[in-house]
Amino acid sequence: MNTLIYNGRIINPATNLDDIGYIVITDDKVSTLEVSGLIDDAMVSSLKKEHGIDTCIDATNLYVTPGLIDLHVHFRDPGLTYKEDIESGSKAAARGGFTTVVAMPNTKPVVDNVDTYDYVCNKAKEVNLVNVIQVGSVTKGMEGKELSDIEEMSKHGLITISEDGKSVMDSGLYRKAMKLAKKLDITVLAHCEDINLVEKGVMNMGPKSEKLGLNGISNAVENIITARDIMLSEETGAKLHLCHCSTKESVDMIRDSKNKGINVSGEVCPHHFVLTEEDIDSDNAMYKMNPPLRSKEDKEALLRGLKEGIIEVISTDHAPHSKEEKEKSMKEAPFGIVGLETSLSLSYTYLVETGILDVSSLIEKMSYNPAKVLGIDKGNIDIGHVADITIFDPQVEYRINPHDFVSKGKNTPFTDMQVRSKVIYTIKDGRVSYSVQQPQKGNKK
Repeated sequence: MNTLIYNGRIINPATNLDDIGYIVITDDKVSTLEVSGLIDDAMVSSLKKEHGIDTCIDATNLYVTPGLIDLHVHFRDPGLTYKEDIESGSKAAARGGFTTVVAMPNTKPVVDNVDTYDYVCNKAKEVNLVNVIQVGSVTKGMEGKELSDIEEMSKHGLITISEDGKSVMDSGLYRKAMKLAKKLDITVLAHCEDINLVEKGVMNMGPKSEKLGLNGISNAVENIITARDIMLSEETGAKLHLCHCSTKESVDMIRDSKNKGINVSGEVCPHHFVLTEEDIDSDNAMYKMNPPLRSKEDKEALLRGLKEGIIEVISTDHAPHSKEEKEKSMKEAPFGIVGLETSLSLSYTYLVETGILDVSSLIEKMSYNPAKVLGIDKGNIDIGHVADITIFDPQVEYRINPHDFVSKGKNTPFTDMQVRSKVIYTIKDGRVSYSVQQPQKGNKK
Protein backbone atom coordinates (compact mmCIF):
# COMPACT_ATOMS: atom_id res chain seq x y z
CA MET A 1 0.00 0.00 0.00
CA ASN A 2 1.28 3.45 -0.96
CA THR A 3 0.21 6.58 0.90
CA LEU A 4 0.60 10.29 0.22
CA ILE A 5 0.58 12.77 3.14
CA TYR A 6 0.56 16.33 1.83
CA ASN A 7 0.43 19.98 2.91
CA GLY A 8 1.31 19.18 6.51
CA ARG A 9 3.97 20.89 8.61
CA ILE A 10 6.62 18.17 8.79
CA ILE A 11 8.65 18.09 12.02
CA ASN A 12 11.62 15.73 12.02
CA PRO A 13 14.10 16.52 14.81
CA ALA A 14 16.55 13.89 13.54
CA THR A 15 17.26 16.10 10.49
CA ASN A 16 16.25 19.47 11.98
CA LEU A 17 13.36 19.65 9.50
CA ASP A 18 10.43 21.96 10.19
CA ASP A 19 8.63 22.90 6.99
CA ILE A 20 5.55 22.30 4.88
CA GLY A 21 5.78 19.51 2.36
CA TYR A 22 4.68 16.02 1.44
CA ILE A 23 5.65 12.44 2.25
CA VAL A 24 5.18 9.32 0.16
CA ILE A 25 5.04 6.00 1.97
CA THR A 26 5.78 2.94 -0.11
CA ASP A 27 4.78 -0.24 1.69
CA ASP A 28 6.21 0.35 5.20
CA LYS A 29 8.88 2.98 4.53
CA VAL A 30 9.18 6.65 3.68
CA SER A 31 10.20 6.67 0.02
CA THR A 32 9.86 10.40 -0.67
CA LEU A 33 9.99 13.48 1.54
CA GLU A 34 9.86 16.88 -0.15
CA VAL A 35 9.73 20.38 1.30
CA SER A 36 7.40 21.83 -1.30
CA GLY A 37 5.15 24.31 0.43
CA LEU A 38 1.45 23.85 -0.19
CA ILE A 39 0.60 21.82 -3.30
CA ASP A 40 -2.60 22.05 -5.34
CA ASP A 41 -5.00 19.39 -6.57
CA ALA A 42 -3.19 19.06 -9.88
CA MET A 43 0.08 18.29 -8.10
CA VAL A 44 -1.69 15.78 -5.86
CA SER A 45 -3.10 14.02 -8.94
CA SER A 46 0.35 13.96 -10.53
CA LEU A 47 1.94 12.46 -7.40
CA LYS A 48 -0.81 9.84 -7.14
CA LYS A 49 -0.11 8.72 -10.70
CA GLU A 50 3.69 8.85 -10.32
CA HIS A 51 3.83 6.85 -7.08
CA GLY A 52 0.81 4.58 -7.46
CA ILE A 53 -0.87 6.09 -4.41
CA ASP A 54 -3.68 4.11 -2.77
CA THR A 55 -4.46 6.52 0.08
CA CYS A 56 -4.20 10.31 0.36
CA ILE A 57 -4.12 12.23 3.63
CA ASP A 58 -4.62 15.98 3.44
CA ALA A 59 -2.62 17.30 6.39
CA THR A 60 -3.30 21.00 5.83
CA ASN A 61 -2.86 22.88 9.15
CA LEU A 62 -1.70 19.66 10.83
CA TYR A 63 1.67 18.59 12.22
CA VAL A 64 3.29 15.50 10.68
CA THR A 65 5.89 14.01 13.04
CA PRO A 66 7.74 10.79 13.79
CA GLY A 67 5.57 8.35 15.71
CA LEU A 68 5.61 9.09 19.43
CA ILE A 69 7.56 6.72 21.69
CA ASP A 70 6.66 6.10 25.33
CA LEU A 71 9.47 4.58 27.39
CA HIS A 72 7.23 3.79 30.33
CA VAL A 73 3.88 1.97 30.25
CA HIS A 74 2.17 -0.78 32.22
CA PHE A 75 0.03 -3.07 30.06
CA ARG A 76 -0.69 -5.50 32.93
CA ASP A 77 -0.52 -8.49 30.60
CA PRO A 78 -0.12 -11.31 31.63
CA GLY A 79 -2.06 -11.78 34.85
CA LEU A 80 -3.66 -8.41 35.59
CA THR A 81 -5.73 -8.01 32.45
CA TYR A 82 -8.79 -6.71 34.31
CA LYS A 83 -6.76 -3.46 34.53
CA GLU A 84 -5.38 -3.49 30.97
CA ASP A 85 -4.22 -5.95 28.34
CA ILE A 86 -1.98 -5.73 25.31
CA GLU A 87 -4.85 -5.04 22.93
CA SER A 88 -6.57 -2.36 25.02
CA GLY A 89 -3.23 -0.79 25.90
CA SER A 90 -2.17 -0.77 22.26
CA LYS A 91 -5.43 0.91 21.28
CA ALA A 92 -4.89 3.58 23.93
CA ALA A 93 -1.33 4.11 22.74
CA ALA A 94 -2.35 4.48 19.09
CA ARG A 95 -5.15 6.88 20.03
CA GLY A 96 -2.57 8.96 21.87
CA GLY A 97 -0.28 9.11 18.84
CA PHE A 98 2.22 6.49 20.00
CA THR A 99 3.70 3.99 17.59
CA THR A 100 6.15 2.43 20.07
CA VAL A 101 5.76 1.77 23.79
CA VAL A 102 8.02 0.16 26.38
CA ALA A 103 6.11 -2.19 28.70
CA MET A 104 7.29 -2.69 32.26
CA PRO A 105 7.77 -6.22 33.63
CA ASN A 106 5.73 -6.07 36.88
CA THR A 107 3.04 -8.42 35.58
CA LYS A 108 1.87 -11.75 37.02
CA PRO A 109 4.00 -13.68 36.38
CA VAL A 110 6.85 -11.20 36.21
CA VAL A 111 8.67 -10.96 32.88
CA ASP A 112 11.85 -12.59 34.14
CA ASN A 113 12.20 -15.46 31.66
CA VAL A 114 12.08 -16.25 27.95
CA ASP A 115 8.60 -17.80 27.94
CA THR A 116 6.86 -14.80 29.49
CA TYR A 117 8.93 -12.40 27.42
CA ASP A 118 8.00 -14.19 24.19
CA TYR A 119 4.33 -14.33 25.19
CA VAL A 120 4.09 -10.52 25.34
CA CYS A 121 6.10 -9.99 22.17
CA ASN A 122 4.04 -12.48 20.18
CA LYS A 123 0.72 -11.14 21.41
CA ALA A 124 1.75 -7.58 20.58
CA LYS A 125 2.66 -8.67 17.05
CA GLU A 126 -0.76 -10.28 16.65
CA VAL A 127 -2.54 -7.10 17.73
CA ASN A 128 -0.13 -5.07 15.56
CA LEU A 129 -1.34 -1.58 16.45
CA VAL A 130 1.90 -0.33 18.04
CA ASN A 131 5.40 -1.66 18.54
CA VAL A 132 5.56 -3.09 22.07
CA ILE A 133 9.08 -3.36 23.47
CA GLN A 134 8.92 -5.62 26.50
CA VAL A 135 11.22 -4.91 29.43
CA GLY A 136 12.77 -7.75 31.41
CA SER A 137 12.91 -7.58 35.20
CA VAL A 138 16.28 -7.19 36.87
CA THR A 139 15.60 -9.94 39.41
CA LYS A 140 13.53 -13.10 39.43
CA GLY A 141 10.01 -12.41 40.58
CA MET A 142 11.16 -8.84 41.26
CA GLU A 143 12.15 -10.14 44.69
CA GLY A 144 15.61 -8.55 44.66
CA LYS A 145 17.41 -11.80 45.47
CA GLU A 146 18.62 -13.36 42.20
CA LEU A 147 19.14 -11.98 38.71
CA SER A 148 16.57 -12.84 36.07
CA ASP A 149 17.44 -14.77 32.92
CA ILE A 150 18.64 -11.54 31.33
CA GLU A 151 21.18 -13.07 28.97
CA GLU A 152 18.72 -15.65 27.65
CA MET A 153 16.02 -13.01 27.13
CA SER A 154 18.55 -10.85 25.29
CA LYS A 155 18.98 -13.69 22.78
CA HIS A 156 15.26 -13.32 22.05
CA GLY A 157 15.49 -9.58 21.48
CA LEU A 158 15.49 -8.03 24.98
CA ILE A 159 17.06 -4.54 24.89
CA THR A 160 16.20 -3.13 28.31
CA ILE A 161 15.73 -4.17 31.94
CA SER A 162 13.99 -2.59 34.93
CA GLU A 163 12.58 -3.37 38.35
CA ASP A 164 9.97 -0.65 37.86
CA GLY A 165 7.49 -0.37 40.69
CA LYS A 166 10.38 -0.73 43.11
CA SER A 167 14.16 -0.51 43.29
CA VAL A 168 16.68 -3.32 43.66
CA MET A 169 17.76 -2.54 47.21
CA ASP A 170 20.77 -4.91 47.16
CA SER A 171 23.41 -2.62 45.63
CA GLY A 172 25.83 -5.49 45.01
CA LEU A 173 23.24 -7.43 43.03
CA TYR A 174 22.24 -4.32 41.12
CA ARG A 175 25.88 -3.68 40.21
CA LYS A 176 26.06 -7.20 38.77
CA ALA A 177 22.98 -6.43 36.70
CA MET A 178 24.52 -3.20 35.43
CA LYS A 179 27.74 -4.99 34.48
CA LEU A 180 25.68 -7.52 32.54
CA ALA A 181 23.68 -4.70 30.90
CA LYS A 182 26.94 -3.09 29.79
CA LYS A 183 28.17 -6.39 28.37
CA LEU A 184 24.92 -6.99 26.48
CA ASP A 185 24.53 -3.33 25.44
CA ILE A 186 21.06 -2.97 26.97
CA THR A 187 19.55 0.01 28.77
CA VAL A 188 18.74 0.02 32.48
CA LEU A 189 15.47 1.81 33.30
CA ALA A 190 15.57 2.83 36.96
CA HIS A 191 12.68 3.37 39.36
CA CYS A 192 14.37 5.31 42.15
CA GLU A 193 12.75 4.64 45.51
CA ASP A 194 14.33 3.75 48.84
CA ILE A 195 11.58 1.48 50.16
CA ASN A 196 12.96 1.76 53.70
CA LEU A 197 12.04 5.46 53.76
CA VAL A 198 8.51 5.29 52.34
CA GLU A 199 6.83 4.55 55.69
CA LYS A 200 3.36 4.04 54.21
CA GLY A 201 3.52 7.38 52.42
CA VAL A 202 0.86 8.11 49.80
CA MET A 203 1.59 11.71 48.76
CA ASN A 204 4.37 14.28 48.99
CA MET A 205 5.63 14.94 52.51
CA GLY A 206 4.87 18.45 53.68
CA PRO A 207 2.21 20.79 55.09
CA LYS A 208 -0.40 19.51 52.61
CA SER A 209 0.01 15.87 53.66
CA GLU A 210 -0.21 16.93 57.29
CA LYS A 211 -3.35 18.95 56.60
CA LEU A 212 -5.02 15.96 54.91
CA GLY A 213 -3.83 13.54 57.59
CA LEU A 214 -1.92 11.38 55.08
CA ASN A 215 1.56 9.91 55.38
CA GLY A 216 4.10 11.71 53.22
CA ILE A 217 6.88 10.59 50.86
CA SER A 218 9.96 12.82 51.10
CA ASN A 219 12.26 13.83 48.24
CA ALA A 220 14.97 11.75 49.89
CA VAL A 221 13.08 8.56 48.97
CA GLU A 222 13.87 9.27 45.31
CA ASN A 223 17.12 11.17 45.68
CA ILE A 224 19.09 8.54 47.60
CA ILE A 225 18.52 5.83 45.00
CA THR A 226 19.04 8.28 42.13
CA ALA A 227 22.47 9.08 43.51
CA ARG A 228 23.30 5.41 44.04
CA ASP A 229 22.19 4.37 40.56
CA ILE A 230 24.20 7.15 38.93
CA MET A 231 27.29 6.05 40.86
CA LEU A 232 26.80 2.46 39.72
CA SER A 233 26.31 3.60 36.14
CA GLU A 234 29.55 5.56 36.33
CA GLU A 235 31.42 2.57 37.78
CA THR A 236 30.05 -0.06 35.39
CA GLY A 237 29.60 2.02 32.24
CA ALA A 238 25.99 0.86 31.90
CA LYS A 239 23.50 3.06 30.08
CA LEU A 240 21.11 4.35 32.76
CA HIS A 241 17.74 5.99 32.20
CA LEU A 242 16.03 7.46 35.26
CA CYS A 243 12.27 6.96 35.16
CA HIS A 244 9.61 9.49 36.22
CA CYS A 245 11.94 12.05 37.82
CA SER A 246 10.01 14.22 40.26
CA THR A 247 12.43 16.18 42.45
CA LYS A 248 14.61 19.23 41.96
CA GLU A 249 17.56 17.25 43.29
CA SER A 250 17.13 14.60 40.56
CA VAL A 251 17.40 17.32 37.92
CA ASP A 252 20.59 18.63 39.55
CA MET A 253 22.11 15.14 39.72
CA ILE A 254 21.36 14.44 36.06
CA ARG A 255 22.90 17.78 35.08
CA ASP A 256 26.05 17.01 37.09
CA SER A 257 26.23 13.50 35.64
CA LYS A 258 26.06 14.77 32.09
CA ASN A 259 28.80 17.28 32.84
CA LYS A 260 30.96 14.38 34.05
CA GLY A 261 30.23 12.34 30.92
CA ILE A 262 28.22 9.61 32.67
CA ASN A 263 25.81 7.78 30.35
CA VAL A 264 22.63 8.93 32.14
CA SER A 265 19.32 10.25 30.84
CA GLY A 266 16.05 11.13 32.55
CA GLU A 267 12.34 11.35 31.88
CA VAL A 268 9.49 13.36 33.34
CA CYS A 269 5.77 12.60 33.18
CA PRO A 270 3.08 15.19 32.32
CA HIS A 271 1.46 14.88 35.73
CA HIS A 272 4.69 16.00 37.38
CA PHE A 273 5.15 19.10 35.21
CA VAL A 274 1.44 20.05 35.17
CA LEU A 275 0.29 19.39 38.76
CA THR A 276 1.68 19.84 42.28
CA GLU A 277 0.68 18.64 45.73
CA GLU A 278 -1.43 21.80 46.05
CA ASP A 279 -3.86 20.39 43.48
CA ILE A 280 -4.81 17.66 45.96
CA ASP A 281 -7.65 19.03 48.07
CA SER A 282 -9.03 15.80 49.53
CA ASP A 283 -8.32 12.11 50.07
CA ASN A 284 -8.70 11.40 46.34
CA ALA A 285 -6.83 8.38 44.93
CA MET A 286 -6.93 9.81 41.40
CA TYR A 287 -4.01 11.92 42.64
CA LYS A 288 -2.07 8.97 44.04
CA MET A 289 0.95 8.12 41.93
CA ASN A 290 4.51 7.03 42.60
CA PRO A 291 6.54 9.19 42.79
CA PRO A 292 3.94 11.59 44.13
CA LEU A 293 3.01 15.05 42.94
CA ARG A 294 5.69 17.25 44.43
CA SER A 295 6.05 20.89 45.45
CA LYS A 296 5.86 23.95 43.22
CA GLU A 297 9.63 24.29 43.56
CA ASP A 298 10.14 20.74 42.29
CA LYS A 299 7.77 21.31 39.38
CA GLU A 300 9.61 24.47 38.36
CA ALA A 301 12.91 22.57 38.43
CA LEU A 302 11.46 19.89 36.16
CA LEU A 303 10.28 22.54 33.71
CA ARG A 304 13.74 24.14 33.70
CA GLY A 305 15.25 20.71 33.14
CA LEU A 306 13.03 20.19 30.11
CA LYS A 307 13.78 23.64 28.72
CA GLU A 308 17.54 23.28 29.21
CA GLY A 309 17.65 19.75 27.76
CA ILE A 310 18.73 18.15 31.03
CA ILE A 311 15.54 16.08 31.03
CA GLU A 312 15.55 14.54 27.56
CA VAL A 313 12.39 12.43 27.54
CA ILE A 314 8.67 12.80 28.27
CA SER A 315 7.00 9.50 29.23
CA THR A 316 3.62 8.67 30.72
CA ASP A 317 4.08 5.92 33.34
CA HIS A 318 0.65 4.78 32.08
CA ALA A 319 -0.66 2.76 35.05
CA PRO A 320 -4.28 1.62 34.66
CA HIS A 321 -6.33 0.35 37.61
CA SER A 322 -9.94 -0.67 38.06
CA LYS A 323 -12.65 1.77 39.12
CA GLU A 324 -13.15 -0.12 42.37
CA GLU A 325 -9.46 0.08 43.27
CA LYS A 326 -9.26 3.81 42.70
CA GLU A 327 -12.45 4.57 44.63
CA LYS A 328 -10.68 3.61 47.85
CA SER A 329 -8.88 5.98 50.19
CA MET A 330 -5.37 7.01 49.19
CA LYS A 331 -4.22 4.93 52.14
CA GLU A 332 -5.49 1.76 50.44
CA ALA A 333 -5.67 2.47 46.70
CA PRO A 334 -2.84 1.46 44.35
CA PHE A 335 -0.42 4.02 42.97
CA GLY A 336 -0.77 5.16 39.37
CA ILE A 337 -2.74 7.03 36.72
CA VAL A 338 -3.30 6.50 33.00
CA GLY A 339 -1.53 8.77 30.54
CA LEU A 340 -1.30 7.46 26.99
CA GLU A 341 -4.39 9.27 25.71
CA THR A 342 -3.65 12.61 27.36
CA SER A 343 0.14 12.95 27.13
CA LEU A 344 0.46 14.82 23.83
CA SER A 345 -2.39 17.23 24.60
CA LEU A 346 -1.11 17.99 28.09
CA SER A 347 2.46 18.41 26.87
CA TYR A 348 1.45 20.66 24.00
CA THR A 349 -0.81 22.76 26.23
CA TYR A 350 1.58 23.16 29.16
CA LEU A 351 4.92 23.22 27.34
CA VAL A 352 4.41 24.58 23.83
CA GLU A 353 1.52 26.96 24.47
CA THR A 354 3.41 28.38 27.46
CA GLY A 355 6.64 28.89 25.47
CA ILE A 356 8.74 26.45 27.49
CA LEU A 357 9.39 24.28 24.42
CA ASP A 358 8.84 24.74 20.71
CA VAL A 359 7.07 22.01 18.77
CA SER A 360 10.26 20.48 17.43
CA SER A 361 11.74 20.21 20.93
CA LEU A 362 8.55 18.60 22.19
CA ILE A 363 8.61 15.96 19.45
CA GLU A 364 12.30 15.40 20.08
CA LYS A 365 11.50 14.53 23.71
CA MET A 366 8.52 12.36 22.78
CA SER A 367 10.05 10.48 19.84
CA TYR A 368 13.64 11.04 18.74
CA ASN A 369 15.27 11.10 22.19
CA PRO A 370 13.41 8.03 23.51
CA ALA A 371 14.67 6.13 20.46
CA LYS A 372 18.22 7.24 21.23
CA VAL A 373 17.91 6.10 24.86
CA LEU A 374 17.05 2.59 23.66
CA GLY A 375 19.38 2.64 20.66
CA ILE A 376 16.60 1.76 18.20
CA ASP A 377 16.05 3.00 14.65
CA LYS A 378 12.89 4.95 15.39
CA GLY A 379 11.92 8.58 15.83
CA ASN A 380 13.04 9.53 12.32
CA ILE A 381 10.86 9.92 9.22
CA ASP A 382 13.63 10.68 6.76
CA ILE A 383 13.72 8.78 3.46
CA GLY A 384 14.40 5.06 3.93
CA HIS A 385 13.12 4.89 7.49
CA VAL A 386 10.10 2.91 8.65
CA ALA A 387 6.93 4.99 8.32
CA ASP A 388 5.90 5.34 11.96
CA ILE A 389 4.13 8.69 11.86
CA THR A 390 1.88 10.81 14.06
CA ILE A 391 -0.38 13.50 12.61
CA PHE A 392 -2.07 15.90 15.02
CA ASP A 393 -4.10 19.10 14.95
CA PRO A 394 -2.66 21.77 17.29
CA GLN A 395 -5.80 23.92 17.12
CA VAL A 396 -8.37 21.46 18.48
CA GLU A 397 -9.48 22.30 22.01
CA TYR A 398 -11.38 19.86 24.19
CA ARG A 399 -12.02 18.82 27.76
CA ILE A 400 -10.49 15.55 28.93
CA ASN A 401 -13.21 12.99 29.54
CA PRO A 402 -12.06 9.57 30.81
CA HIS A 403 -15.27 8.00 29.49
CA ASP A 404 -13.82 8.57 26.01
CA PHE A 405 -10.67 6.58 26.80
CA VAL A 406 -10.18 3.26 25.04
CA SER A 407 -7.86 2.13 27.82
CA LYS A 408 -9.57 -0.05 30.41
CA GLY A 409 -8.20 2.38 32.99
CA LYS A 410 -10.09 5.63 33.53
CA ASN A 411 -8.00 6.72 36.52
CA THR A 412 -6.88 10.26 35.76
CA PRO A 413 -6.66 13.48 37.77
CA PHE A 414 -7.18 15.49 34.57
CA THR A 415 -10.96 15.01 34.17
CA ASP A 416 -12.57 18.13 32.63
CA MET A 417 -9.22 19.86 32.10
CA GLN A 418 -9.21 22.03 28.95
CA VAL A 419 -6.36 21.13 26.61
CA ARG A 420 -5.24 21.81 23.08
CA SER A 421 -4.08 19.50 20.25
CA LYS A 422 -5.52 16.18 19.20
CA VAL A 423 -4.20 13.17 17.32
CA ILE A 424 -5.86 12.75 13.93
CA TYR A 425 -3.85 9.83 12.51
CA THR A 426 -1.35 7.33 13.90
CA ILE A 427 0.54 5.33 11.28
CA LYS A 428 2.61 2.25 12.13
CA ASP A 429 4.72 0.53 9.48
CA GLY A 430 2.98 2.58 6.79
CA ARG A 431 -0.54 1.56 7.83
CA VAL A 432 -3.08 3.57 9.78
CA SER A 433 -3.45 2.14 13.29
CA TYR A 434 -5.71 4.96 14.48
CA SER A 435 -7.64 7.78 12.93
CA VAL A 436 -10.54 9.90 14.06
CA GLN A 437 -12.42 8.61 11.01
CA GLN A 438 -12.10 4.87 11.61
CA PRO A 439 -12.31 2.44 14.54
CA GLN A 440 -9.30 0.43 15.66
CA LYS A 441 -9.58 -3.21 14.69
CA GLY A 442 -5.96 -4.27 14.84
CA ASN A 443 -3.71 -4.83 11.85
CA LYS A 444 -3.58 -8.61 11.75
CA LYS A 445 -0.69 -9.93 9.71
